[in-house]
Amino acid sequence: MSSLLMLGRTGARQFVTRGRFMKDGRCQFTCLAECQFDRRTRNMGRAISYSSSFNHYRHFSATAANLNAAANQNTPSYSYVIVGAGSAGCVLANRLSEDVHESVLLLEAGPKDMLLGSLRLSWKIHMPAALTYNLCDDKYNWYYHTLPQAHMDNRVLYWPRGRVWGGSSSLNAMVYIRGHAEDYNRWQREGAEGWEYERCLPYFKKAQCHELGENRYRGGSGPLHVSRGKTNHPLHKAFIEAGQQAGYPFTDDMNGYQQEGLGWMDMTVHRGKRWSSASAYLRPALGRPNLKTEVRCLTTKILFDGNRAVGVEYTQDGQKKRVFADKEVILSGGAINSPQLLMLSGVGNADDLKQLDIPVVQHLPGVGSNLQDHLELYVQQQCTQPITLYKAQKPFTMVKIGLEWLTMFTGYGATAHLESGGFIRSRPHVTHPDIQFHFLPSQVIDHGRVASKIEAYQVHVGPMRSTSIGWLRLKSANPLDHPILQPNYLSNDMDVWEFRESVKLSREIFAQKAFDEFRGPEVQPGPQVQSDADIDAFVRRKADSAYHPSCTCKMGSPSDPMAVVDSNTRVLGLERLRVVDASIMPSIVSGNLNAPTIMMAEKAADIIRGRPPLSDPGVPVSTKHP
Repeated sequence: MSSLLMLGRTGARQFVTRGRFMKDGRCQFTCLAECQFDRRTRNMGRAISYSSSFNHYRHFSATAANLNAAANQNTPSYSYVIVGAGSAGCVLANRLSEDVHESVLLLEAGPKDMLLGSLRLSWKIHMPAALTYNLCDDKYNWYYHTLPQAHMDNRVLYWPRGRVWGGSSSLNAMVYIRGHAEDYNRWQREGAEGWEYERCLPYFKKAQCHELGENRYRGGSGPLHVSRGKTNHPLHKAFIEAGQQAGYPFTDDMNGYQQEGLGWMDMTVHRGKRWSSASAYLRPALGRPNLKTEVRCLTTKILFDGNRAVGVEYTQDGQKKRVFADKEVILSGGAINSPQLLMLSGVGNADDLKQLDIPVVQHLPGVGSNLQDHLELYVQQQCTQPITLYKAQKPFTMVKIGLEWLTMFTGYGATAHLESGGFIRSRPHVTHPDIQFHFLPSQVIDHGRVASKIEAYQVHVGPMRSTSIGWLRLKSANPLDHPILQPNYLSNDMDVWEFRESVKLSREIFAQKAFDEFRGPEVQPGPQVQSDADIDAFVRRKADSAYHPSCTCKMGSPSDPMAVVDSNTRVLGLERLRVVDASIMPSIVSGNLNAPTIMMAEKAADIIRGRPPLSDPGVPVSTKHP
């Protein structure tokens, strides 16, 4: 291989070295040009050759404006600098480092997802049933909160987001849902050219290794293991049967030909363990010499030379550090952190930035705008039989479950228990399902931060395509300050109506014959909540985030004044800067966001590498009401 090394004083001519990577991991370079620079003595001199042991392919380079800094600080440089080791960042780190001629640095604000390299010592992340533990504190969690919501009794809502290897895929409920094909066709119409369903499906498949095997919709050999639940719990069976009794179809794969209906859900669980993006993509690539990772480092600024991104600045162990990117800086911090970092770096609404004395690099008013999320609530029913997870949450039983998982990765600890669910329409003329169910044979209170009190089961339900749009803005120019989050929940009357229907349709399913042997009194909303006004008041009091913030750096046409990135994920008006994560969704999809985010990163990796896009023309999908 050959690389370009630029070391020296401002104005010094660049010189070329030819190098090769040795079998023992050393990298040998030979300087060839007429102007040489010995990095040990900083003296110009004769042509030299040297070898050094690198644990990745490191180049030391900078733009002309930064040559002095590079020489004086030995500032490292990589082909790609990726900010955020979450669902998208882990994918990109893996795929971009497949090219042995490129070097990749992956920066993560949080820690690694394994203590001393052990899954068992990090059981709170890797045991699927332990998922609520990391929602209760900020060890692996940004622990965000919204502004008081005017249409929800002025409540402040809690937004957990992952700050650890794997990002939110190390904290989420492991539900693998892609959304509906029409979501991606809508993206195409909204200006995301080349992102229609037939051009996204191959990347879902490329990522996936489904335990049921490959077909036209499922992948069978990708790094992301996907499985179905193993408990065969009678309440899950009752929920699916009750859905059919209520007139909804059974769907054998809600990620396949027909999303609509109730059925068994896919999960990112493999052999009893959470299968995050870190497990799927990052750890298998850690042995590559051209991939370098840093943890517990907060990226505070993108470095620019004019309108060209040349690197980033970050803090680690109390020290401020810089790193340069020879090719591109890629932001994968998620729908909150990516727009926050853009704004801290001078990319955003110029008026807002000037108020905080942040120098404007590029006026892009769409940064932080278009914030979308899914709201959900729980309809809960008391169970007349002692078969829910209530007893499993008692201390002695929890110890038994934990020991079985620690020794064999089996039992009740090996599942998140959200094994059934489905999608239906709120009204007949809707183009595709707009209400989602997750069924759980247990009671959840306050995000799982309060212990279950009774034998009960519940369905998580909410609209998928609400029209209430929010925003986020910087609180200050201090990177440590959380941004201001304003989702504007329930600010549209149609959203209120859809939630009211969600409650009524959930009750209708719970009233079916399949639940007769299990049904006790309704716990929530409660039998006293019957009128539309009462249901609306219950929604305002109890609805909460489904943890799906997105769309804050929307992808679109350069002619769209609110677009932030183009269809190739490049930030508009700037060079060598991309955003690849859930923030670039033009609009929220009809389902959970982890699978779509991984798909987007797979597709973006091909775009970055200049590979021809994958496509499955004419793939059939059901959109008609069964």
